[in-house]
Amino acid sequence: MKFSERWLREWVNPAVDTETLGEQLTFLGLEVDEIVSAAPGFKSVIVARIESIEQHPDADRLRVCQVDFGNSELVQVVCGAPNARQGLVTALAQVGGQLPSGMKLKKAKLRGQTSMGMLCSASELGLSDESAGIMELPDNAPVGTDLSVYLELDDSIIDIDLTPDRGDCLSIRGIARDLCAKNDLPLQLREINESSVQLDSEYPVVVEDGNACVRYAGRMVADVTMAGKSPNWMAERLRRAGVRSINPAVDITNYVMLELGQPMHAFDADKLQGPIQVRLAKTGERVLLLDGRDVALDDETTIIADDSGPIGIAGIMGGESTAVDENTTTIFFESALFLPELIAGKPRRYSAHSESAHRFERGVDPAGQREALEYATGLLKTIAGGKAGPVVDWQNPERMPIRPTIDVRSSRLQRILGITPDTKTVETIFKRLGINCEVTESGWTVDAPSYRYDLAIEEDYLEEVARVLGYESLPRTYPEHRPTFRPVPETRVSPLAIKQRLVAQGYQEVVTYSFVEATQQQSLRPDLDALPLANPISSELGVMRTTLVGGLITTLQKNLARQSTSVAAFETGLRFLANPDNAPLAELDDFIAASHGNDLQSDTGVHQQNMLAGLVAGRRHSENWNSDALSADFYSVKADLESLFHQANGLNVIFESTDLDLLHPGQRAGIRVGGELVGFVGALNPALQRSLDLSVAPIVFELSLEALSVSRVPKAAGMSKFPQVRRDIALLLDENVSYQAIVDVVRENAPEILRDVKVFDVYQGDKLPEGKKSMALGLILQDFSRTLEDTDVEKVVAKIVAALDAALGAVLRV
Repeated sequence: MKFSERWLREWVNPAVDTETLGEQLTFLGLEVDEIVSAAPGFKSVIVARIESIEQHPDADRLRVCQVDFGNSELVQVVCGAPNARQGLVTALAQVGGQLPSGMKLKKAKLRGQTSMGMLCSASELGLSDESAGIMELPDNAPVGTDLSVYLELDDSIIDIDLTPDRGDCLSIRGIARDLCAKNDLPLQLREINESSVQLDSEYPVVVEDGNACVRYAGRMVADVTMAGKSPNWMAERLRRAGVRSINPAVDITNYVMLELGQPMHAFDADKLQGPIQVRLAKTGERVLLLDGRDVALDDETTIIADDSGPIGIAGIMGGESTAVDENTTTIFFESALFLPELIAGKPRRYSAHSESAHRFERGVDPAGQREALEYATGLLKTIAGGKAGPVVDWQNPERMPIRPTIDVRSSRLQRILGITPDTKTVETIFKRLGINCEVTESGWTVDAPSYRYDLAIEEDYLEEVARVLGYESLPRTYPEHRPTFRPVPETRVSPLAIKQRLVAQGYQEVVTYSFVEATQQQSLRPDLDALPLANPISSELGVMRTTLVGGLITTLQKNLARQSTSVAAFETGLRFLANPDNAPLAELDDFIAASHGNDLQSDTGVHQQNMLAGLVAGRRHSENWNSDALSADFYSVKADLESLFHQANGLNVIFESTDLDLLHPGQRAGIRVGGELVGFVGALNPALQRSLDLSVAPIVFELSLEALSVSRVPKAAGMSKFPQVRRDIALLLDENVSYQAIVDVVRENAPEILRDVKVFDVYQGDKLPEGKKSMALGLILQDFSRTLEDTDVEKVVAKIVAALDAALGAVLRV
């Protein structure tokens, strides 16, 4: 926001120079971007009057003027401006002077006539972007006075950058309040008197329910003259604020907005058709805006309308159909309050960024509408004449913004800011900022003023004290740190340790979206219902994932598209399932119902569980001269998972058959820990591989992260001083008997001297009966009290073989 320093000092005038004033604003949180001089940089330009004017004898478009510049003699100036006339007071650039463009004035002859200077337009002096002729100054402007002095160009333009929460400082008055508190000075308030009612007619206003408007004030002003221009003092202040002067009515609304912070709008009342209606737009309605664009409206936009249809977008921009022009004689002023949450985003939607919208999006004072209306009425009557009608002031108290009463504790202030200011000092700061304040035993009870939308909690008020006292004045207090040593439970494995183990095995961690494509999700886990999103960010991210494998497959697809055929990736994250109390799940997902420390269950029927998923495709090891080129397979990935469980000090992990359709029928296994099914591992089903257009067959796994986070407390075990004995046996059994089933029977029937069981050969071929396989086991035996003899070993082997025959139909091969 740009503004004139002189204008600001009319409200508060601290005894500091311009540079210090800028520093104060910055330290108050109103960051100053730039301070520049208001003078455009011209020299020797004075106020002058055209005493007489004659046509140039040799040029149709030029005239010869005799100009009074405050000296005893008149000076001759040749001018081509269409508005040059006898008696006009204007600006004269004297010989030897300089214009902002850098041009220096010299005595010249134009078509044979001497010209001692130049009569200047506002644009030539850098005071306006455009102009239709030379400057027109008031008739009472003192001739001979330096134009810079007359226009009070000994001024600075301050440009500040405000944060979105400080909408109250988008006005001269708002900025002045902060400076009053900083310098402990009173605010020099404007005396705004109510205009006497001279018209009986009250223009009808109808505000419908459900729109952004909670207060609408307005009044008619008749018999105004718009043919003239705004006074120079107003046009200059607007120029220094970056606002172009248009006509008195529009300039007044902009002036009031800049000074008081209340956006206003002026309608040509004669162009209105029927009562003013504040309502939501109807789909398909259109409005021609003041910037010349014809826009289509949606049914969420609050508009100003009459019987002819929309005539403006509420709080954003007016319409061309009711715009004020030089022929306007009756004005209807609008001064309204639109809720910021219902205006926010609309300017961007319609590409209609205006100063009014900028303020309404951040919040406008709910108590300032009538004050602004009276101020604008008084200015209009002074500048353009007119008769004021009665004020229409519609309000909806139930929807008005409410400011809560807050207790600010002195102990809290000392703890947060590290200072203990005097109670009276804090009270003065609050009152200078317009905050209602009452001293209490514990501190202060405060009520935020209506214009401060940013004051909602105790810390907001503490920030106000810090801003005004100055952040630079707060002591640098370092926090005390008293380290405490907490025991690290040996029964837990951290997620970081699990990730580090996978990285050490050659995996890379990836992070994918929790939102996935519905079709792919259905193809991977048709047994689980995916939760649809009400407002997905794209059609490809329409449901919540029930498995992390989908994101890893997408990662593989992107790598394959870039000719990277070897991938080893893992991801940890949440998967989202229907509440298992309300929805049946597949057997593999029954463990969701168990009590896991990291699981989250909501009241909305959504169950979230922390999972670990991985995918391996291509080479088992990175390409190197001393490594093999074998591809990763089911057993290599299973070994990686066993390593993770080994990190948990040997939890009882079992890999068993599963019927999960996601996996290859011959290369899949469920993972069971402590009797509870916690995950799966296997090659991707070939049918899925084809449908996903994967050129390699990936091995995937997914299991509960909690299952890997539980660890056994390690226990010391003694070592036998007696030698081990190994006996190898070969068994003939059905091909569908799993190794795990054999091991379970062996351990169940073996004595304590059996230390380990190893499988070292599996054979299926023509030499065996159909449907049979041979599996060779190594039995490791050892006693702690003596050396085992052959008879001891043979008894154990015989007992194990008999148990295998009885349980599994296994026959000892000899």
